[in-house]
Order: sequence, then structure tokens, then C-alpha cells
Amino acid sequence: MSGLDYSKAGVSIDAGNAFIDRIKKHVHSTRTPHVLSSVGGFAGLMSLPKGLNDPVLVSGTDGVGTKLKLAFELNNNSSIGIDLVAMCVNDVLTVGASPLFFLDYFATGKLQIDQAEAVVSGIAQGCREADCALIGGETAELPGFYQGGEYDLAGFCVGIVERARILNSESINENHVIIALPSTGLHSNGYALARAALFETKAFKLEDKPSELDEPLASALLRPTKIYVKALKPLLAEQLIDGLCHVTGGGIVENLPRILPEGYAAEIDTEAWSRPAIFELIARSGQISEDEMRRVFNLGVGMILLVESKKLSRVKTLLDTQDETYFELGKVIKSEHGARVVFR
Repeated sequence: MSGLDYSKAGVSIDAGNAFIDRIKKHVHSTRTPHVLSSVGGFAGLMSLPKGLNDPVLVSGTDGVGTKLKLAFELNNNSSIGIDLVAMCVNDVLTVGASPLFFLDYFATGKLQIDQAEAVVSGIAQGCREADCALIGGETAELPGFYQGGEYDLAGFCVGIVERARILNSESINENHVIIALPSTGLHSNGYALARAALFETKAFKLEDKPSELDEPLASALLRPTKIYVKALKPLLAEQLIDGLCHVTGGGIVENLPRILPEGYAAEIDTEAWSRPAIFELIARSGQISEDEMRRVFNLGVGMILLVESKKLSRVKTLLDTQDETYFELGKVIKSEHGARVVFR
């Protein structure tokens, strides 16, 4: 009679080793000249870029929430890693920092190598889009902790910025215009409400193609979060931006006030953009109020830029050069009766 070993207890060391071998090519594809370590060590090493007088490190961490459930149901794990990177690097970007490196945490009940490799390939793709290196991570096999085929993800990003170029609210005033870069859809927020409206209240199926959409629900809901790093780097290099707001959970109404100085508000032109159809479908399906939609979803606005009026022309030129879609969302005004975001 043989005794217990780790594999009988539910953890496969061999599968873990095989997984490391499988992901080496994905990790290597994100390597930058500053990476000093290789896959398999206890820690990732990276040197700091030269030419900075007073460099400041910037950190961010996030997950992708219940969007994971869609990946499980569709058995489509190739883009969820992009979401993970996007949620972290877009946050780091808001203080003017360039992402340097990324780490991930992947936890599952039983390691399925094909599934896990698909996730890491998405993380690597996100890192390439964000010009940062994937220099480490952790894969945890936790038997009995997750349902079969399910996993959880967390991401960690470190960026760097010259101290003198850190974005803050000190210079923001009524001379600033609000520019928006569109989202690709829900990004990675509001999925609990979206699922309740679409699949519980209306009983849609993921393969359904409602009249409001020109694609199946699965495609609209699983579309990855946009990464704004490459679009904004040239603008940051020329110091054209005084404030950046990543529109995540809480929508415009909760996030934009975080970068406004006291006494000022954002006046938003509700006619400035067309919402992606998925948001109208969610609102109608769940009979969700406009106030609640604004508090939960990005409604098609992914990143907000606060720009001085005199710099607006140059900002538009650089965005046009990159074929980046944008629109004038509104302007900064004196706060009215304490309101921080006013919709017109």
C-alpha cells in the first residue's frame, strides 16, 4: 500500500514545471533591455532607465472581477490577461508614469496547462502593448478552493516617472478642456450588474445577438480593456497633460473628481459622444436608472485628459498622428453648490 504524495493530495509539481516551460516564450516576448533576470528565479530583477534626475517608482495592483465568469463559461481565456494588465498600467499611467514591469498571480484548484498558458499569453500581449516587461509571477494550485475550470487573477505593475513630471491637480483650473479617449466597452467593471440585467432579468444567452448589437453578447462583453500607454506617451513626453483619469468602477462621476482640485468641477457634454450599444442594452434590460448607469459603468469613456486650452491643438495633432479616436467631453468649471461632476 503506497502512502500519500502531493499529487494525490491534489497538487501536481510536474504540471507546474511543465507550465513554466510552456510560458517561457510568452514571458521572453515582453523582455526589455532593463530586465536582468530570467524565468524560474525567486525574484525578478530590473535596472532603472538612465537619464532621469529624480526618478520616482509608481505601483498599482488590480484584478478583473467577475468578468472572469465569462471566460470560464466561454472557455475563452486568451484575452482576460490583457484586461489584467490594462487595469494596472492604466492606473499607473494617471500620474504620468511609464510602466516598467508587471507581475501576475494565478490561482486555481487544479492546474490546466492549456488554460493557464492562454491566460499568460494574454498577459504577455498586454505587456507588449504597454511597453512593459513581464518579469515574474506566482502560480498557485489550491485543491478544493475553486470550482473545476475556475481560477482567479491579480496583477501588479511598477512604473517610473520624473518627480518634476508627476501629474497632480495643483495647476488645474477653468482654462482646462476635458478630452476623452473611448473605451472598448465595459472594460473590467460593472459585470455583476450587467449579468443581472442581461442573464437574470432578461434571460439572454451569451450566443444571442440582440437587435441593439451587431455581434453576439459574448463578443461585446468579453472584449478586452483598452491599454492607453502608447497613445499617451508622446503627450506626456511633451508635458501636454495636467490630469489623467482612468474611468473604472464608479464611472465618470466617482473617478473624475479624484483629479480635480477643491472648488472645481467637471462640466460634461452628454452629446459629445455616442455610447456603445451594449450600455443601452444593459440599461433597458434591467430598467436601470441613468444615475445608476453613470455610477457603475464607463459608458464609453475609458480615459480622460485634462488639457490647457492653449495646448489643445497640439494634443489633437499627436492623437491624430496615431489614428487615436478622441472627443471633447467638456470643461473644468467652478464648482456649483458642491457638485463635482455636472452633466449638461
